Order: sequence, then C-alpha cells, then structure tokens
Amino acid sequence: MAVKQALDRPRCGWATSDPLYIRYHDEEWGVPSHDDEHLFEMLILEGAQAGLSWITILRKRDNYRRAFDRFDARKIAKYDARKVKSLLADEGIVRNRLKIASTIDNARAFLDVQKEFGSFDRFIWSFVGGKPIVHRPRTLGNLAPSTTESDAMSKVLKKRGFRFVGSTICYAFMQACGLVDDHVATCFRARRSTKSRR
Repeated sequence: MAVKQALDRPRCGWATSDPLYIRYHDEEWGVPSHDDEHLFEMLILEGAQAGLSWITILRKRDNYRRAFDRFDARKIAKYDARKVKSLLADEGIVRNRLKIASTIDNARAFLDVQKEFGSFDRFIWSFVGGKPIVHRPRTLGNLAPSTTESDAMSKVLKKRGFRFVGSTICYAFMQACGLVDDHVATCFRARRSTKSRR
C-alpha cells in the first residue's frame, strides 16, 4: 500500500514510473546541496549527460562512482594516460574520450576553486546570491533551458578551465543541486520544505 501511495503522488512530468527516476526526483532533485563532493559529482554527471538522456546517466551512476574513485577530485586530478586508457575500456560509463579528459580537467579546476574560495559550495552558490531561486511553473515546458544565472556560471567556469559546462548543462546542474527549485506547482515536492544537503 505504501508503495502504491508513493507512486500515486503528483510529480513533475519527467519523473516516470522508473524507480530510479522517482527516487531521484523525490529525494535529490532540487534539494539544496552544500556538500562539495556531491556538487562535483553532479557537475561531472551533468556534463556526461550531454547528448544523452538523464536516465542513462542515473543507471550508470554507481559505475561512475566506482570508476572515478567516488568523485574524489584530488585522485582524479592525478589520473594519467594509463588510467584514461582503463576508463575508455570501462563499459559501465560513457566511454567518450573528451568527456573523460574533461573530468580530469574539471577536477583540477575544482581544486583551484576550493583553494581560492575555501569551498566550491561558497563559490557556486554566489551565482544565486546564496539561496535557491524558486520557480513554480505549471509545466516544465514553461521553463527556459538556461537563464542569465546559468549563462554567468558557464562563462566563469569556462574561464577557470572547466569543460562541458555550457549554459544548458549549468542550468541542469543548478536544478539538480537546488540552486534553483523548478518543481511544478502541482508536484508534491513543491508543497513541502526541503532540508539542505550538507
């Protein structure tokens, strides 16, 4: 009965009957994240999604955590040609040479940001003034794929050496990590407060 009630909850239209999508929507998407490791993971996964569906990445998420040392930026920043070769042979992840190389570059840029600002969290949340931007669209179709905030984030990240961080990818990252809350007005998540992830 509890499972049926959970499935019957009104949700955003993209949260289909796939259990992974439902759990991700209900427990993670739009929850403000202030955990540097989680923010880095999501930035990498959103970049990996480019040209693919999000469910494809969700299904490979555990494989990504295994392959990329649980998104430990310090370890990833030291990856060499031998490690890249092993990643290109790993069927559990998206085997795209540019995306793998960008993950290494992004780890190095991420560490530079942490060193300069004290945390990636402090840096990335500055693009929304330190608190979530809340939208309550009737449907997700009412939302633009990017905003002035994601444009600004993309521009600065690229200047700092990050890759696969176009404005659309940045906006998806902002949605995922709660910098913006885009749950539709009829979604049950829009009607309850959400604790930050730290």
